[in-house]
Amino acid sequence: MRRRHFLQSLTALSATAVLTTAASGTASATTPAAAPDSWMSQLPDSVLLRELTIPGTHNSGARHGGPWTECQNTGIDEQLAAGIRFLDVRCRLFEGSFTIHHGPYYQHLNFDDVLGSCRDFLTAHPSETVLMRVKQEYSEESAESFRAVFDDYLDGRGWRSLFQLDASLPPLGGARGRVVLLGDSDGLPGVRYGDGSVFDIQDDYMAEPEAKYPLVEAHFRKAAAEPGKLYVNYVSTAALLPPRSNADRLNPRVRDLLTSPDGASWTGLGIVPLDYPNEHDVVGTLLERQPV
Repeated sequence: MRRRHFLQSLTALSATAVLTTAASGTASATTPAAAPDSWMSQLPDSVLLRELTIPGTHNSGARHGGPWTECQNTGIDEQLAAGIRFLDVRCRLFEGSFTIHHGPYYQHLNFDDVLGSCRDFLTAHPSETVLMRVKQEYSEESAESFRAVFDDYLDGRGWRSLFQLDASLPPLGGARGRVVLLGDSDGLPGVRYGDGSVFDIQDDYMAEPEAKYPLVEAHFRKAAAEPGKLYVNYVSTAALLPPRSNADRLNPRVRDLLTSPDGASWTGLGIVPLDYPNEHDVVGTLLERQPV
């Protein structure tokens, strides 16, 4: 019943948007954006985060540096509005602050900018949560130094109230309106990203698309058949071709898999990080795969 109510709500929101747009004379192709910005509002507080299917972005801030470096073509605020609820944030420790990098390339974005986008979104959409992986990138400072700067963001710069920092995953009701930290550096608070007792992760980022797709499909099938952990299934890959070209090959196949006779019944697929998720309607398909 839960999934039926969720899908009915998505349909009703989309239909309302179509009618509103038709009345104003605007093209209806842009109308279904009302549901993705608040899709968690249709789910009960008791649902576990590992039971959800959570669209995400890989290297969420990577929009600069050329075709081999760029993984996204929308900003953090646009990603959240489009239904993305997992952010992969790569922080360089530089002069006492975190700058957002993909390898050596500065992304004209700082950690304060990412947090500000999350705060503004969650203030406007308190039913939602954001899961955020924080990882050190292009700096080799000690875990202690990285933690000290993170703590300064929490207390010196006033961001503590934005975060949910428990060491275990809360149910959705305990996460609404906040960022759930998935710490990918020793000593960070929050849930330890990659902890095998919590996560089951597929992230072969050097598999070319024809080799990557079977890994993605197998991980979806495992998540559907063996629930219990928070699955993370990276569709993204950097092998053979630039991320955009690989996404153009992989994202449509994921969409088609999830709308196939097998995939249409799958729910609770976990976090699905993507490059260029705004292409090929893959996010909308993932949002339909919520628990019954």
